[in-house]
Amino acid sequence: QLQASGGGLVQAGDSLTLSCAASSGLFRGYTVGWFRQAPGNRREFVACFSWDGKTKYLDSVKGRFTISRDNAKNTVYLQMNSLKLEDTAVYYCAITRVVWGRVTEESFYTSWGQGTLVTVSS
Repeated sequence: QLQASGGGLVQAGDSLTLSCAASSGLFRGYTVGWFRQAPGNRREFVACFSWDGKTKYLDSVKGRFTISRDNAKNTVYLQMNSLKLEDTAVYYCAITRVVWGRVTEESFYTSWGQGTLVTVSS
């Protein structure tokens, strides 16, 4: 139901934009979130965008990553600038209707996409 794409191999300091595409209407009324999982680590929240326009970011990506959504295209984007080695991970998108105060919690998300690998090299 969700298709994440846009990952790749980049150098530190480069930019990359990830896309999360959904089947028609799937995003309606949902918050869409991006999570990532680095090797050996737990999956962590990165950013999310609510249906009514609110955004939230992981502290370590604030000022570097920007999440946006195009409801007409049923797509959510994650613009990643100034990439760092520690941003290397598989990035996933998912949806939730959970209250805003709990949108960073993975367990409340469903319809996970297959993930897209971002590798940042030095």
